[in-house]
Amino acid sequence: MRGWRDPGLRALALLAPLALAACGGEGEVTPENTEVPKDLATDAAPAQMVQSEYGTPVKDRVATLGLLNKRNNLIQDLVLKTGESRRIGNVIVKLANCEKTLPWETPPETGAFVQVFVEQRQNVDQPLTWQKVFSGWLFKNSPSLNVVEHPVYDVWVKDCAMKFPGEEESPADTASASSAAKASGKASGAPPAAPAAPAPASSAPAAAENPPAPPL
Repeated sequence: MRGWRDPGLRALALLAPLALAACGGEGEVTPENTEVPKDLATDAAPAQMVQSEYGTPVKDRVATLGLLNKRNNLIQDLVLKTGESRRIGNVIVKLANCEKTLPWETPPETGAFVQVFVEQRQNVDQPLTWQKVFSGWLFKNSPSLNVVEHPVYDVWVKDCAMKFPGEEESPADTASASSAAKASGKASGAPPAAPAAPAPASSAPAAAENPPAPPL
């Protein structure tokens, strides 16, 4: 039996990966398609989704979602506006809405209504089709309440950018504006009035002006 020192065997070992790549094997690298199909991009949010009337309007909210590909252990952050979809390879993540608990509610919670579509085959003899693998609320502080059950992909909530009435400005901005207003008030205020000058004294007593008549 010839060992690995044989030049012929070493040449075959080097050519084998190239042959697999040429045949479309594991060595082939294909660019990811990021175009979202029109029928999925225009898919309306479920009618049963309840939208809060407090805080930032739903159309202006932005959520940050985490996407995990279990094949390569790659994690990506997806920043989506309400109604926006993002495609990464053969998975599409769509954000329908995101919410935060009111500032006075405890415990605090952040959630997002997410839909996940994966291009896959139901059977080995069927073509690839887009299938909805998840549609529902995901929660940041209570992830076990609802999870994306898929052998390859996982999605979770990281943040929801929204504000409630009174939170339009941060406390630092409010304190800075208050300090500026106070300083401006002192500078623009009227100076204290000067004390009134005393009335000038008369040059001669009143009796000198009208002397008494001489005696007769």
